Amino acid sequence: MNLRKTSFILYSFILVSEMVFGQDSNNRVPDSIMQATYNEIKTPYKYGLVLVPEHDSLKMDCRSVFRKGDNWYMTYVVFDGRGYETWLAESKDLLQWKILGKIMSFSQTPTWDENQKAGSFALQDYEWGGRYTLKKYKKKYWMSYFGGNSKGYEAGLLSISMAYTDKDPSSVHEWGRLSKPVLKSTDTDVRWWENSTMYKNIVIEDKDRITGSRFVMYYNARGDSINPQRGSERIGMALSNDMIDWKRFLKEPVLNHHKGITGNAYIQKIKDLYVMFYFGAFWPGTKGAFNRFACSYDLINWTDWKGANLIEPSETYDDLFAHKSIVVKHKGVVYHFYCAVNKKEQRGIAVATSKDLGKSKMSFK
Repeated sequence: MNLRKTSFILYSFILVSEMVFGQDSNNRVPDSIMQATYNEIKTPYKYGLVLVPEHDSLKMDCRSVFRKGDNWYMTYVVFDGRGYETWLAESKDLLQWKILGKIMSFSQTPTWDENQKAGSFALQDYEWGGRYTLKKYKKKYWMSYFGGNSKGYEAGLLSISMAYTDKDPSSVHEWGRLSKPVLKSTDTDVRWWENSTMYKNIVIEDKDRITGSRFVMYYNARGDSINPQRGSERIGMALSNDMIDWKRFLKEPVLNHHKGITGNAYIQKIKDLYVMFYFGAFWPGTKGAFNRFACSYDLINWTDWKGANLIEPSETYDDLFAHKSIVVKHKGVVYHFYCAVNKKEQRGIAVATSKDLGKSKMSFK
């Protein structure tokens, strides 16, 4: 039996044991499980850039990955000076990616989201090492996205809505969109920490209904009780049973580091443990942006990892920011995609792995 398989079996044994004997009354995940999870998900080998903009005026950002048949597909967003559009890329091996085209473009007529459409696939199979396929709801595939009508980099009031299609999600075509946002920072029930603007979001199915609803959204938002425009960014939670009517859940954010940014949740389930990958930036005593994780038994109460960052700036292509996680496990290898930003503020998509797969030949121009 090889070392990697032995490690995963040991991790599974520890997880099951702690679930039965070690879980405390407030659903805190024990330190031993947090350490075992880190050992399972860590990706110490930086392969390098896998998607690079054609020129410096374009900036790429990481969104979501799914699998169909033998191929993998990634949504990512591109900022061109006007705002965000959502694109699609394809890969056979998770390392070499081919750009296919846009799936959410700027609007040609005035809409609430005409200049910003940053989407992520919803309802993906999130079992660790699983199929990573997309699931339909009401005969449609879904994306959650944040949008707005202001021009510029994440400019103006940004709100959250849903996009959908009944076509093949691996093909390039414009997705349909709801006519209005489902969550806004101007809603009457807005919390104190999200009263400025809203950002990245992800939607999963709560298969066991442990939250009491079918669908769960995690989203980042900025706000503050005194000065919303100068507030920090935190991760909140909303629930829905129909993908259209969303209700905020909890008065406080599910993850909050009080200063800087805590954002871009991405969920995987390892046995009975939910793992939330997220990024931090501008925290006191830290530099740049970096990827971390938290764990939960119930999708509501999250235990934050206190150890080393999963990904942090270290290379010439990510020496400013190394952040925003998409993590999958395939054929025994963990692939951790992230947004890589260098000190020239060139922005592309990179990947790190749990096994040394060599080095990418791609670089910023």
